[in-house]
Amino acid sequence: MKNSEYTLNLNALLPVNEIFGSIDGEGITAGGLATFIRLCGCNMKCSYCDTTYALSTKDADFISIENILDEVDKNGYKHVTLTGGEPLIHENSYYLIKALLKKGYIVNIETNGSIPISKYQLDNVIITMDYKCPSSNTERLMYLDNLELLRENDVLKFVCMRNDLSKVKEIISHYNIKSYIYLSPVFNEIQPLELVEFLKELHSSHINTDKIRVQVQLHKIIWNPDQRGV
Repeated sequence: MKNSEYTLNLNALLPVNEIFGSIDGEGITAGGLATFIRLCGCNMKCSYCDTTYALSTKDADFISIENILDEVDKNGYKHVTLTGGEPLIHENSYYLIKALLKKGYIVNIETNGSIPISKYQLDNVIITMDYKCPSSNTERLMYLDNLELLRENDVLKFVCMRNDLSKVKEIISHYNIKSYIYLSPVFNEIQPLELVEFLKELHSSHINTDKIRVQVQLHKIIWNPDQRGV
C-alpha cells in the first residue's frame, strides 16, 4: 500500500459498536488477551444471535480507521479480534485489517461464512468462520466455497443444537477442511458433554478428529452471559 493510499484509508470510517480489551472467549486464541473491535451491521439474523445490539448500524459511532488504531494502541495487546455483527460486509474493514497488520498486530476475523474470505487470508490473519447450522435459520446464506479455502491456521466453527449434529457430520465428511474445527453449544440449548460424546462418535465413524475441538464460550462463564464489553 503506497503512503498516499495508506493516509487516505486511515480517514475511512467504520460503524463501531465497541472497542475493548479482554480475552478471546473461543477459538484457537481462546484465553489470550486481545483488543476487540466490534462493528455494527450484519447480513444475517441468526435464531440464537447473542449480539443483537450490533445487528444494525443505526446507532453506531462512525469512527475513522486512524482513531480505531489509536484505541487499539492504548491496550497494547498483540492480538486484535475483529467481530460484529458481520465485519466483512464493510468495504473499509479490509483497510482496517491492512493498517493493523502494518503496525504489527495479529488479527483474528470472526465472520459468519456468507462472505468470500480469500481476500482476507493474509499473513498474520486468522479467519474464524462459522458454518451456520439448520437451527440458525440462515444456513441458506453460506458461501460454501469458503470451506475448502480455510487454511491450517484458520478455524471453522459450528454452533450447534442437538438437531444440528447430523449436518455437522455431513459437512465434515463431504468437504476437504484443512483448518481446525470447533464444536460450540448454543448457550443453554445443549450441554457440552453431548458434544464430547458426538466427537467420540465421529472418531468411531473413522473421521479424522485430530483437529476437531469441543469448546465453550469462556466469557459467558467468567462474566454474566449478557454482559457487554468483556
